[in-house]
Amino acid sequence: MAEEAALRAQAEAVRRLKQDKADPDEIAKEVTKLLEMKARLGGDEGKHKFVLKTPKGTRDYSPKQMAIRERVFNAIITCFKRHGAEVIDTPVFELKETLTGKYGEDSKLIYDLKDQGGELLSLRYDLTVPFARYLAMNKITNIKRYHIAKVYRRDNPAMTRGRYREFYQCDFDIAGQFDPMIPDAECLKIVHEILSDLQLGDFLIKVNDRRILDGMFAVCGVPDSKFRTICSTVDKLDKMPWEEVRSEMVGEKGLSPEAADRIGEYVQLHGGLDLIERLLQDPKLSQNKLAKEGLGDMKLLFEYLTLFGITGKVSFDLSLARGLDYYTGVIYEAVLLQQENDHVEEPVSVGSVAGGGRYDGLVGMFDPKGRKVPCVGVSIGIERIFSILEQRVEASEEKIRTTETQVLVASAQKKLLEERLKLISELWDAGIKAEVLYKKNPKLLSQLQYCEDTGIPLVAIVGEQELKDGVVKLRVVATREEVNVRRESLVEEIRMRTGRP
Repeated sequence: MAEEAALRAQAEAVRRLKQDKADPDEIAKEVTKLLEMKARLGGDEGKHKFVLKTPKGTRDYSPKQMAIRERVFNAIITCFKRHGAEVIDTPVFELKETLTGKYGEDSKLIYDLKDQGGELLSLRYDLTVPFARYLAMNKITNIKRYHIAKVYRRDNPAMTRGRYREFYQCDFDIAGQFDPMIPDAECLKIVHEILSDLQLGDFLIKVNDRRILDGMFAVCGVPDSKFRTICSTVDKLDKMPWEEVRSEMVGEKGLSPEAADRIGEYVQLHGGLDLIERLLQDPKLSQNKLAKEGLGDMKLLFEYLTLFGITGKVSFDLSLARGLDYYTGVIYEAVLLQQENDHVEEPVSVGSVAGGGRYDGLVGMFDPKGRKVPCVGVSIGIERIFSILEQRVEASEEKIRTTETQVLVASAQKKLLEERLKLISELWDAGIKAEVLYKKNPKLLSQLQYCEDTGIPLVAIVGEQELKDGVVKLRVVATREEVNVRRESLVEEIRMRTGRP
């Protein structure tokens, strides 16, 4: 009885914590305690009701949603391969010390795992730090790679805007010692190609440089120790007005109002080559070594972007900061300007859809001898892009095929299951994507209806007469046209009609 009373008290404690919206970790701890008490008491088998839900910040994907995702992944991978990238993979968890201290204020969002067999582990937060660890561990000094995989962040999810706790990143990185700004320009060209190809609407790629930011902070009177924390506040300018950003700098971060006002004069500037030229002449910035270096490289970058023909979509923006600690040079972020949608009153605002930059010091953090490998890369925000495309498909009621089946093997008469199976085996062996209904004697109408429902373009019909004549009746589902094709020519005919190898 005492144990049951304790169980009821624990259940009540959990209920209260949930009601008071307590810290999720505290709730999880108490829920674990409750489940352990229930397990000890036993005798409750069959009564326990499972909560059928995915964990907070995660989701399942239906075949229709996966078809849209695959389309996007294929476009991105095609682009990465066009630019000569190799593919790698790394474990989903890393040693905790590998990830610690690499993400600035975002480190609190890392998922830590319980000690398993003497190793403290964490789920990977992005694909960049594991990549740097991989380079240092394998002593690689030169590689162009892409990596598409899931990462994990204990963030506050906003699922409708494509913000999750488990999500894919699509990264492209160039590691190695090269002449300045050539690989950086290629990364921006890749972002431009992918966003143009996916037809997401109008977009803008904002570009800045960490050295320009650091130089600007120095001439504005920000103490060295506050550079990174002020940087993460400046990075909020795309979500908050300047007044709120300024009050966070002064009120929360302890910056002097004068320094904040001086920063305000710079971070609201954006433009192109003309702005770079103007800042190179700026009496304060031009005296700062870091800022001068950054502006010189920015000028070179814009010259290359002009050759690539993409400057119309690129803006040099001094408010762009990107919160991660590991960036050392050029940084960039692609944003959608607006999302046209007749069916939705509010435009779909999804924020940044790609981002990246140069991180020349990260590999050196892992190398025992501190050897540096210069790196620059870009990450495509697949989840946000997918949110837009999913909403667009829903609104247009476009029919999405969830399989790639080219032909259904069917029969018009009974007792032809063996012949159907013989024929479908021939098609599979020839590499044709084919299906058959799992019934001995299906009605022809049911078989044709299945093709209509799933979008299968062709039906190969076997009948007694066709078997005698050594032909197969091939029916085009859309037009209902039927032709007799010799059995030995069927594979070739299907390939020709579906335009697939």
